[in-house]
Amino acid sequence: MPVLRLGDDIDDYCIKCKRVTNHSILAIVDGEPVKVRCRSCYNEGPYRRCVVPPSKRELQKAALLKQMMEQAPAPPPPVVEARPARRASQKPASQKPARKPAAKTARKKKA
Repeated sequence: MPVLRLGDDIDDYCIKCKRVTNHSILAIVDGEPVKVRCRSCYNEGPYRRCVVPPSKRELQKAALLKQMMEQAPAPPPPVVEARPARRASQKPASQKPARKPAAKTARKKKA
């Protein structure tokens, strides 16, 4: 990766433009941009690495889901019913024969 300097152009997500645009680097810490300025709307903000931040609605849904999961009761353990052992001489219960569909009657056309 090339060495970044103050004033260099870099792509990043702009909160105001709501899209990835060119940005100028305003501050660098440990060789990575920290603060950038959008070259379209001149909005300054932290470098987001082109990651779109979640909307307020998504954050509210996540918080509500977390709250519901914490309050939900634990599911009961599965109930296993013990079946009586079958003897070899016993036959399984007979199944009912499948019904045949009723025959369709042809309709007469009125002329």
